[in-house]
Amino acid sequence: MTIRIAALFAAALALAAPAHAEDAPPAWRHGVSLLGDVKYSPDFRHFDYVNPDAPKGGSVRLGAFGGFDSFNGFIPKGNEAAGLGLLYDTLMTESLDEPSTEYGLIAEAARFPADFSSVTFRLRPEAKWNDGAPISVDDVIWSFNTLKRINPLLSRYYHDVNRVEATGEREVTFTFSGPGNRELPGIVGQLQILPKHWWEGADDKGRKRNIEEGTLEKPLGSGPYRIKDFAPGRWISYERVPDYWAQKLPVRVGTNNFDEMRWDYFRDTTVLVEAFKGDQFDYREENSAKNWATAYNFPAVEQKRVVLEKFKDSQSGRMQAYAFNIRREKFKDPRVRKAFNLAFDFEEINKTIMFGQYVRINSYFFGTELASKGLPEGREKEILESVRDKVPPEVFDKPYENPVGGSPEAVRGNLRQALQLLKDAGWTVSREGKPVLRNAKGEPLTVEFIYGDPSAERILSFYVPALEKLGVQVTQRLLDDSQYINRLRSFDFDVVTMGWGQSLSPGNEQRDQWGSESADIPGSQNMVGIKDPGVDALINKIIYAKDRDELTAATHALDRVLLAHHYVVPQFASLEDRTARWDRFSRPDNLPPRGSLFPTVWWWDAEKAKAVGGRS
Repeated sequence: MTIRIAALFAAALALAAPAHAEDAPPAWRHGVSLLGDVKYSPDFRHFDYVNPDAPKGGSVRLGAFGGFDSFNGFIPKGNEAAGLGLLYDTLMTESLDEPSTEYGLIAEAARFPADFSSVTFRLRPEAKWNDGAPISVDDVIWSFNTLKRINPLLSRYYHDVNRVEATGEREVTFTFSGPGNRELPGIVGQLQILPKHWWEGADDKGRKRNIEEGTLEKPLGSGPYRIKDFAPGRWISYERVPDYWAQKLPVRVGTNNFDEMRWDYFRDTTVLVEAFKGDQFDYREENSAKNWATAYNFPAVEQKRVVLEKFKDSQSGRMQAYAFNIRREKFKDPRVRKAFNLAFDFEEINKTIMFGQYVRINSYFFGTELASKGLPEGREKEILESVRDKVPPEVFDKPYENPVGGSPEAVRGNLRQALQLLKDAGWTVSREGKPVLRNAKGEPLTVEFIYGDPSAERILSFYVPALEKLGVQVTQRLLDDSQYINRLRSFDFDVVTMGWGQSLSPGNEQRDQWGSESADIPGSQNMVGIKDPGVDALINKIIYAKDRDELTAATHALDRVLLAHHYVVPQFASLEDRTARWDRFSRPDNLPPRGSLFPTVWWWDAEKAKAVGGRS
């Protein structure tokens, strides 16, 4: 996973205050956790969810949609190749069977004072780049300063890190803008470290490299894989580094088991599914209910050469929705946005084209304990009271509920409510052969839905007619990859399907998703364009929470306020990950509830592969 994707769909880890006396020097820690004590002791040999004896070998082929034109995933331009995160190690790495916990990777230990005003990392002496050069304190300093300068998302993510400096031969200290931000040590621990000497050098033709530009030169990394070969936009393969410096570390034992990993690109989702069925790649996560219900009844499934399996992920939250661009005048009024939600008949869509496989999303932290429910109580209510003058009044006495359709009577009732809201917002219906909503200036209410995947049209085929009944003039536009990405980055859209991933420890990334400072910064995750003082205040409550209870209460409050503003029309989600794989692989028996974790802790099973046949 690249830094960009890791930053969309993975959030920061929060840390607990150390248990030493305030006048004593901070203790070095091999791992840090929001919950205080970490699960694994300093002498642990491997994570419980891996097979430490997993064989190394074989290959795995994966499918990808679209194309790529760059191996530089650190800049907000170009389409980076899949798998680039395999090239680079981080200071620390997360444990997947305990929440909000990191253990040392490049850094063997970390320490920070009780007020969380700084963090110091001690680098491992054996850490090295894949060319044999040691990973140095200078690499860490250069990586942080460079990434903060060239990447707007990371600039906001590291906003409260004031400076970084060498404080020892193998020690580097990050000083924060103030005390109390409990997650900043963990945020810095996620930093991918880049080779300064390589990026400041020249390629084999003598041209000086520029980290601010895209490149198809194979980059130097420190991670378990390196690029083996590729065809731009078509496929890329990685080979395991045989002398990978960290392969025997406890945090790496039992992982990165394949000799080769390859991604093949397809420009049509239907072709992608057919390619899997034709054994052109090995593993697929299926996000289409129709495909899951109808596309996997081919002979290889009946012969058990292809395995269909669902995995639970109870540690990741999400909001997937039609997101409004409220920078545009027509979507500034929340009554208009709520009317659009009333026109969305999820129940009929789920029954008719999704085979009843989904549930409606009703939280920005859907699927986790951080989702708000009922009326605010206790600590959450106290937090909301502190910002009462900045938030919608209904958050105190009316729980958020999506409209319910599924029958002609319910649909008519929802559309009547929608029309009244639109009228209250200044839009009236004129009859011009068909209803047209116009404002006081006579301007029609138009909306353009943009998307990069043709499968989006199936849902819109149900949604658009309902909007047109209200008098909304709707345009649908399918864009190619580059057009779609560029329009999103520049906020050039009316409505777009957007997904925001959440961890169990939300924090500084919330500023990039909903904060006022990010609303007008191209490439930010604040696609909606939210500039709201109540939202900003609650984000700070999350970031500076003093314990888990306060963090949970503040997140419930933020969720409740975001929902009350009707910034999006929530879509739907499955509570399980649906996967299909050619049965050539094995996995540990005790996977944590984090999805399939394929291919991270899986391995090539030669006996299964022989039985399945089809490739060596």
